[in-house]
Amino acid sequence: MVDKLSKYVSWALYVLMAVSAVISILFYTNSLDTSQFLQWGYVLFGLAVVVAIFSPIYGFLMHPKNIMKLLISVGLFAVIAIVAYSLAGNTFSETKLQLLNINASTSKNVGMGLIFTYISFAIAILVILYSSVSKIFK
Repeated sequence: MVDKLSKYVSWALYVLMAVSAVISILFYTNSLDTSQFLQWGYVLFGLAVVVAIFSPIYGFLMHPKNIMKLLISVGLFAVIAIVAYSLAGNTFSETKLQLLNINASTSKNVGMGLIFTYISFAIAILVILYSSVSKIFK
């Protein structure tokens, strides 16, 4: 079943790639309007959203034991977000906030996003180092 599905998905992706190549060529030779080119981008984006939503659902239906891994990942994501939000703060004065046309909560949310990115990057580096070192000792 999985091999048959992956075969169909592969062919669908090849067709999408070919259509995208033809549309790109038509656009760059000025045979296609910008709005039509953007509409194709919207179609591709919509397909990507559908696949991003239904692919994990299909995977969990096929392998229900992986749900625990998902819950652990979501929990770690939430913990990192809470830590990042608690570390973030507004460092701008009222004058600077008015000059930038933002408020204190927006400043704190941007800081949280930056801190979340830094923490995620550090964890990714640590995981890469750990996997490299653990392969040496195996």
